[in-house]
Amino acid sequence: MVDVTGHLGMALLFAAPAWIIWGRRAALGFTGFALLTAMLPDTDLVLQGFLPVTHHGVTHTVIFVVLASILAGVFAARWLTDWFNAHRWIRSTEIASLTVFVFATAGLILGGMSHLFADILSAPDIAPPLEPLWPFYREPIIVDVIYYDSPIWNFGLIAAAIGLHLVLARYRSYPLDTRYRIGDQSGDGAGARPAASDRFE
Repeated sequence: MVDVTGHLGMALLFAAPAWIIWGRRAALGFTGFALLTAMLPDTDLVLQGFLPVTHHGVTHTVIFVVLASILAGVFAARWLTDWFNAHRWIRSTEIASLTVFVFATAGLILGGMSHLFADILSAPDIAPPLEPLWPFYREPIIVDVIYYDSPIWNFGLIAAAIGLHLVLARYRSYPLDTRYRIGDQSGDGAGARPAASDRFE
C-alpha cells in the first residue's frame, strides 16, 4: 500500500482518460468522483471499531468497490441530476439521469479500483496482501514493487498525475461522441434534450 498521497495520485492517473472521452468541464467532474472513492477501501480502518472486519479484507475487493459505486451512482442520478442541469458551468441543454448514473458510477469505480491496484503493487510491506477477486478467487494477488513510505513513489505518482492532467487539459481535440457525452461541445446545439427512455428513475 502507498500512503494517501500515492492513492490520490493513482486515482488521478486512472481518471486521466476522461479528458479525451468527455472534454474539459466533464473531465474535472469525473476526476472529482474518482478522487471521492480513492480512499473508499480504507473505510475498513474505521469499521474495525464497530464490525468484525480486517484491513485489506472485504472492503479491498472488486465486488465491494463496484457495489458501493453503483449505490452511490444511483444516489447521484436521483438527487444530483437536477443540480447538474441547473449549473451554468456545465453548459448543457439537459443531462439525463442515466448519464449522471453512468458518469458517477464509472468515476467512483475507477477511484476505488485505483486504490486496489496501488495496494496490490505495494502489499505486503506493512499490511496483509489483498484478495481483490474474493469471493470468486480466494488467493492473494501480490506484485510488491512499491514501499509504503517511499517519497519517490508517493509524491512521484501525484506529480506525474497532475502533470498528465495539465497536458491533457491543453489538448483541444473534440471528445469522443457517445450517448453519455455531457455538454454541448460543438456549439451547434448538440446537447439536445434526451429521450424519455434515457431518464434514470
